[in-house]
Amino acid sequence: MLRSVALLLVLGGASAFLPTLVEKLWSDESAEGFAGVARVPFKDLLSGNVYVDPFILQSMKKFGFFYVVDVPEYNATVELDYLKRFFELPADQKDDLAIRKHNPANKNAYRGFCPGVDDVDSTLQFKDVFNIGPHETRAVRPDNLDTPLEKMRYEVTEPNVWPETDDCAFDAGFKKTFQAGFEIRRNIGRAFIQSVARALNMPGLPELFKEDEFSAMGLRRYLQRTEINSNMYSDYDNVLLRELEHVDSTVTVLSTFNNGGLQMLHNNKYQEAPVTGDNAFIVNIGKLVDDIIDNHLTNVRHRVAEVDFTRYSITYFLGPQFDAPIDKSMTNQPTEAGRKYNIFGEWIRDYLGAIELFYY
Repeated sequence: MLRSVALLLVLGGASAFLPTLVEKLWSDESAEGFAGVARVPFKDLLSGNVYVDPFILQSMKKFGFFYVVDVPEYNATVELDYLKRFFELPADQKDDLAIRKHNPANKNAYRGFCPGVDDVDSTLQFKDVFNIGPHETRAVRPDNLDTPLEKMRYEVTEPNVWPETDDCAFDAGFKKTFQAGFEIRRNIGRAFIQSVARALNMPGLPELFKEDEFSAMGLRRYLQRTEINSNMYSDYDNVLLRELEHVDSTVTVLSTFNNGGLQMLHNNKYQEAPVTGDNAFIVNIGKLVDDIIDNHLTNVRHRVAEVDFTRYSITYFLGPQFDAPIDKSMTNQPTEAGRKYNIFGEWIRDYLGAIELFYY
C-alpha cells in the first residue's frame, strides 16, 4: 500500500497504469526466495524514468540485486553461441590472443585470453576467461612513466584483441556481437548509477563514472573438473563450489544465460538466483562503490555452486574513473578504501596485482 501511494506521487497522470507497473516490476513481495526482486525494463532504466528508482532502491536494499529485462536488439542466444565457438577454437588460435603472462609475445596484461589451469593442487578457480575492455587503440605512450601509478594509467588503455581465424564471418560476427554487448552493459551500469544518484540525492555520483578506463567484460567458461579440491567446500555451509563466496567491488552486470548455480546470500541462507535467460541481466553493487554511497545498499555475497556441466557466463564490471576520489563517501565520510588509497587508480593497481596472483 505504501509503495502504491509513493508511486502515485511519482507517476501522476500515469497512475491509471499503476497495477500493471507494480506487477511487472515487483511481482510478489511476499513470495519466498527471490520472486520479489525488481525486474526493470531496459528502456525505462536507460531513459531515466524516475518511476524505476524506488523499485531499484528497495530491491538493492533488500536483496542486493535486480534484473534488467526487455532489452531491445539483444539476443543472449547469439552471444552464447559465439562464446562457445570461441572457447572451442584450437588451442594455438586462442594462445595467439593470450595475455602476456601466458604468451610473452603479447603486450597486453589484462585484455585477451586467460586459460584456466587444470591443476587441482595449485589453483582454486578453474575457468577460461576472455577479457574485453573499452579501448580499441592504445593511448599514446607518455614520456614520463616514472611512477607505478603513471605506468598503470597507461597500461589500462591497452587495446582489445580479437580472433583472426580462417573463418572471416566468425571473426567479424564475434567482434561485432561483443562490442555491442559491451556497450549495452556499460549503458546499464551507468544508468544504474544515475538511478542511485537520484534516489539517494547524490547528484555528484555520476561524475565519478564519466570515464571507465578499466571497465571490463569477461567471457567465462567453467569446465568440469574430474578431481575435487577440498578447499572448494564452503566454510559457510560445506557446499561444494565452482566459484568461491565473495562480494564484488564495483558495479556488476551479469549474464548467466540458462545456467543455474549462481547463489545469493539472503536471510542468512544461500539461495539460487533465477537465471537471466534470453533477454535479461542481473545488476549488483560491490563493496567499494557501496562505501562511496555510505552503504545505503546491500553488496550481496554470492557464489557458484558446483554443477555437473560446463557452465558459461559473462560478467561486466563498471568502476569509477581512474582519478575518482574514493577516500571519502558522497557525504564526506571516510571509506574503508580510504585508509590506504585516495583515488580509484591507486586501488585498481593493487587489486589487479592480487587478481593476477590468484587467477592467472
